[in-house]
Formats: sequence, C-alpha cells, structure tokens
Amino acid sequence: MKGYYSEKLSAEKLRKVYACAPPRVRQYLRAEIDFVLEHISEGDAVLDLGCGYGRALEPVARKAGFVCGIDTSLDSLLLAAEKFKDTGHIRLVRTDAAALGLADRSFDLVFCIQNGISAFSANPFDLVSESIRVTKKGGTVLFSSYSPRFWPDRLDWFLIQSELGLVGELDPDKTAEGVIICKDGFSTGTFTQVKFIQLMSHFNEPYRILEIDRSSLFCIINPV
Repeated sequence: MKGYYSEKLSAEKLRKVYACAPPRVRQYLRAEIDFVLEHISEGDAVLDLGCGYGRALEPVARKAGFVCGIDTSLDSLLLAAEKFKDTGHIRLVRTDAAALGLADRSFDLVFCIQNGISAFSANPFDLVSESIRVTKKGGTVLFSSYSPRFWPDRLDWFLIQSELGLVGELDPDKTAEGVIICKDGFSTGTFTQVKFIQLMSHFNEPYRILEIDRSSLFCIINPV
C-alpha cells in the first residue's frame, strides 16, 4: 500500500512495532543486523535503504566509516536526526530507494533488510538496479526477505501489532502463505528464493542466496 510506512507507520509508531516484538522476532532482527555487520570493514561507506528512525544505523555506525540512511518518511528521519545529532559520520536523506539521486559507485555496502524489497512501494528491479549503481565494484548489496520457516513467528508479530492498533486488523481469509493483508488495505508479501532468482536473471552480476537464523533469506550481490 503506497505511502503506508511514510504516512501511517512511521517515527514513534514504527518504533513501537519493534518494541512489541516477541523474543523469537527479536532474535531474527538481531540476526539480520549481525549479518550486515559481517560484511562491513572498518572505514567502509554504507547505505541503509529504508532506515526509518535509525534502528540499524547505530550498530552499523560503530563499525563503518560513514553511514547514509535514506527513507521516504520525514517524521522517521526527524526522529533519527535527533537521536544521531552528535554523530558526525551519519547522514540522513529523504529520498526514494528506487531513485536515490546519489552518485555512482559511492558505497562499499548497500543493505535493505526486514523485507524492504517487498514492503517498499517500488519496483524490485528498480530497487536492485539503483543499489548496484551506487555500489563500488567489488562491494556488496544485501536484500533480505523472510524465510518460509519464519511464517508462524511473523504472523504472531503482526497479530500483536494489530491488537495494539499499530497496523489494521488482519484479514484472516486473505492472510496466508507469506502474505499479510489487513482490512485497512495494508498488505505485504515475501520475496521467495524463486523470486530472487527470477529478479537476478535480469542482471549480469554475481549473487548468492542464503538463509540465516531459519528466519531470513538474503540475496547477496557483488557488483563487478
């Protein structure tokens, strides 16, 4: 649903989404960030697509030389700006991940976690194309989605969010097999391994797909 994260689920409300996460979901969230950190070397320039209020920026900034976080939500970016006002090597930009407006070959690592490739209102081809464009040769691009094994835990988390009024009431007749649909019109799917393979067939870049923590499916691209 276009504009949902920038208009209805941003800033403090988005922070509450993560605050209400049950233990297994917290493990998944930590595992994703840990996987990103494994791909950062000291001094690297890193780009976080869909940074929100800065959930991943703090641990990334402790290791990277420079971090840029982009998002379409001004409210989320303002919250992040307040949090990181004294951190000189973090830059926040309001822009679209599918049309970044950033220079070619600027970053050592570009990452988009927590199913952004499905959650963003953007063409996945454009997301990957832009990410490759701004990544240095020999760098890394990371896109994650959910592992099918994580579906019960993901569904539980959305039910909690719905009960707290953070997202709309789930439609039980339409929510199934990796697709969440709420009665207020919000919907989000999952990028399966097959979808990643089909998407990457349009690019002449080496890549691999890896499941981590039995919760995330990562597509790892190394532009050449």
